[in-house]
Amino acid sequence: MSFSDVARRLAGQTALLLGWRPDDYWNSTPAELLAILNAMPRPDEDAADGSMLSALMLQFPDAPTGGE
Repeated sequence: MSFSDVARRLAGQTALLLGWRPDDYWNSTPAELLAILNAMPRPDEDAADGSMLSALMLQFPDAPTGGE
């Protein structure tokens, strides 16, 4: 696969996955693209479920602001 084939494929994937326009892709550096893609959850990783969300809500409850 040539460089242009890989670049074209990555441009399409960033449009689908990240909502990037072509200029967003072509103006990003390889390091920026890698950092963003590495931050995305992988299919084999555990996704947050209801019990995890409930535990986080208990640990970090919403608190009223503004002196109420």
